[in-house]
Amino acid sequence: MKSVLIVMAASLAVFHAQSKSQETIDSLKVYKDVSLDEVVITATKAGKETPVAYSDISGQELRQRNDGQGIPYLISLSPSVIMTSDAGTGIGYSGFRIRGTDANRINITINGVPVNDSESHTVFWANMADMASSVESIQIQRGAGTSTNGAAAFGATVAMQTEKPSLQPYGEYSISAGSFGTLKHTVKGGTGLLYDHFAFDARYSNIRSDGFIDRAFARMGSYYASAAFYADNTLIKFQAFGNSETTYQAWNGVPSYLLNTDRTYNPCGEYEEDGVKKFYSNQTDNYWQHNYHLMASQRLGDYWNMNLTLHYTDGNGYYEDYKSNAKYASYKLPEYIDPEGNTVKKTDLVRRKWLDNNFYGAVFSANYQRRNTRLALGTAVNNYTGDHFGRVIWTKKANSLPQPDYEYYRNTGKKLDYNVYAKLTQHLSRLFTGYLDMQYRGIHYTIKGSDDKAGEGLDINKNWNFFNPKAGVNFQHKGHNAFASFSVAHREPNRDNFTEAGPNERPAHETLYDYEAGYSFTHSRFHIGANLYFMDYNNQLILTGKISEIGEALTSNIKDSYRMGIELTAGAIITKWLRWNGNVTLSQNKIKHFTETVSNLDSNENPIPGKEEVSFYLGTTNIAFSPGIIANSMFDFNLKNFSASFNSQFVGRQYLDNTSCKSRSIDPYFINSLRVGYIINPKFLKEIGLDVSINNLFNTKYETNGNVYSSIIDGERQDYASYFTQAGTNVMARVTLKF
Repeated sequence: MKSVLIVMAASLAVFHAQSKSQETIDSLKVYKDVSLDEVVITATKAGKETPVAYSDISGQELRQRNDGQGIPYLISLSPSVIMTSDAGTGIGYSGFRIRGTDANRINITINGVPVNDSESHTVFWANMADMASSVESIQIQRGAGTSTNGAAAFGATVAMQTEKPSLQPYGEYSISAGSFGTLKHTVKGGTGLLYDHFAFDARYSNIRSDGFIDRAFARMGSYYASAAFYADNTLIKFQAFGNSETTYQAWNGVPSYLLNTDRTYNPCGEYEEDGVKKFYSNQTDNYWQHNYHLMASQRLGDYWNMNLTLHYTDGNGYYEDYKSNAKYASYKLPEYIDPEGNTVKKTDLVRRKWLDNNFYGAVFSANYQRRNTRLALGTAVNNYTGDHFGRVIWTKKANSLPQPDYEYYRNTGKKLDYNVYAKLTQHLSRLFTGYLDMQYRGIHYTIKGSDDKAGEGLDINKNWNFFNPKAGVNFQHKGHNAFASFSVAHREPNRDNFTEAGPNERPAHETLYDYEAGYSFTHSRFHIGANLYFMDYNNQLILTGKISEIGEALTSNIKDSYRMGIELTAGAIITKWLRWNGNVTLSQNKIKHFTETVSNLDSNENPIPGKEEVSFYLGTTNIAFSPGIIANSMFDFNLKNFSASFNSQFVGRQYLDNTSCKSRSIDPYFINSLRVGYIINPKFLKEIGLDVSINNLFNTKYETNGNVYSSIIDGERQDYASYFTQAGTNVMARVTLKF
C-alpha cells in the first residue's frame, strides 16, 4: 500500500510542472510502436480477421457503469452473458455464465497472465474489487476462442488489458453512494511522461455495502500501481494490484418456501441457543491477494516484436463459520465426558478453513507481421502451490480442544501448467484470410495430505497432455465479414471434482469440438451480425445443481452433450444523439441419454443398505443453468454534456438440475436499468461528472442462480431448493472530479 501512496504523491507533485515539449510529441511515436496493445496482448487477442465470435468492451464503457459492482455485472449486456450475485447487488461475490457455461470453465487473463485459480478454475471477483477502474479494455471470445494461457476455454475467454500509461499528468477522484448502504471511493493519479522515458500511475479504491440479502455485507479495498520505462524500441513495465476483502457469507441462497415471504433471508450462520434462533456475527469470508507483473516488450526491426512477462501472485485467507451439533469425530476430536461420566458425541463449534497459496510463472510471445502474413509464437510455464488447512477455534463444551486453534486437517495442492502454441494468419487472396492455431498443453497436478472429512486422506497424482488445434477462414469485402472455424479443446477436472466426488465417481477430462460460422455487415449508420455455433462435448463437466459447503457449484462428467445456437447482434445510429444496440441468443443445450441418480434413505435419513441410490433414465434433457434465450437492448442518448442510457435484459428459464423439471427451475426474468449523467467543465477543474443509476427500474422480483438437493426418504421424493434473489429497485449516485 505504501508504494501506491508514493506513486500517487509523485503524480500530484509533477502535475502542474509537466509541459508538452517537442520531445514529448516525439515520444508519442515510441508509445505507438511499443504499445502493450500491440505487443503484450496481440498473441492472445482476436482481431478482425480472426475467425472467432468475439466482442470488445472499452474501458470507457466499463467506467460509465461502474458504481462498485464487479466485472460480471459490467459485462452482463454482452451477447450470451448472464450474471449472478450472492448479495443481490453485484458487489462482493458474483459470477457469470456465457452460453450457459459456468465461470470455472471460462478462461480469464489480465495482460495474458492467467487469473483463474489453478485448483478451483474459478475467479473470485470479490478479490478483484473495482478492477474495472484500471482496465483499458475487455475482449470476450465465445466458444473455444484462440489459444491463450492458463486453463482451456470451454465456453468463452475473457481477456482483460490494463490501462496504458497516460502521456499527460492527471488526477481523478470519484465517490458513489446509494441503496443498501453502498459507498465507493476511488482516487487515481498519473505523472504523465517524465523525461521522455518514464510514466507512473496509481489507484486506490474502497467499497462498502450492506447487501440486499440479510447480513451480506462487503468490505473491500483494492489498489493498482504501475511504473513504465520507454526507449526507442523498448517498453518495460511493472504493475502491482491487490485486494483485501471481508464479506459475510451468503452462499446458500433463500429456501424456496420463503421466496414469497422473506426474499432477503440468509441461513448462513444460523444456530439455536436456549430455544432462540440466532445468527453468528462473524460468519465471514476473509481474503488478501497481491499480484505482481513485470513485462518487457522489445521491437526487433520492422517485422518482429517480443514480449516476456514474469508474474507472481500470493493469496491467503480463511472463512469462519459456526457449526451446530457438530460431531467430535468429524473434526478428529476426542469425545467429551461430562461431569456425570456420560459420553457427549456432539457440540457447537466455530471453525476456520484456510487457504494459503502462491502462483508464479513466465509468459513469452514473439510476433511477426509482414505483408500478407502474421505469425504469433508463444509459450508459458506456471506453477501453483496451495495449502489447505482447517482449525477449530472454539467449542461450546469447555476444555474439549487438545490445544488452542486446533488443526484438524491439512493438505497441499500443487500444479504445474505449461503450454506452447503457434498461430498463423495468412492472406490467401484480397478477400480471404486463413487461420491456423496449434497448441500443446501439459499439466501435472497432485493433492497430498489429510482431508477435512473424518478418517479420509488425499493422495491424488494426475498428468494430462492435450493437443488443441484450431483452424478457420475469414472473408472481408466492403463492410461484409464472414467466417467459419473448427476448434478442439480439452480441459482437466478441478479440485472439487476430486474432493467432492461420490464413492463411484472418477472425474475425467472433458473434450470440446467447436464449430462456428458467422456473418456481419457494417454500414456508417447501422450494423448487423449473426453467429452460428455447435459445441459438441465428450465428458462435459456439467453443473449438477448441488453446491459444496462453501457454496461452490459442483459439476459431474456427462458423457454426451451439446450446446448449439445462434447469436444475433444489431445496432443503429437513429439520430446524431441517439444510438441503439441489441443482441439475442437462441440456443438448445442438451444432454443425451441422461440418467438421474438420487440418494435412497430410510425414515432416519440413513442410506438403505444395498439400495443406497435409485436411478431414473430420462433420455434427452436440458443442461442445467443454460437458458434457451438471452436478449439485451441498449439505448444511448448523448447531447452536448448530457447523456442517458436505458438498458433491458431478458433471460429465459434455467433449470437447477439436469432433469428439465419446471418445479426445480429459475423463472424467466426481464429487468431494466436507467442511467443519466451530466458533465460540467469549470475553469478550476478539467471536469466534474454527475450521474445517477437506477437498477431494476420496475422492481422486478427475480432470481439468477440456485441449487437443489434431491433424495428419496422412506419411499417419497424430497427436493430441497434454494434461490439467489436479486435486489429490487435500487439507486446509485456518483460524482467524479478530474484534474
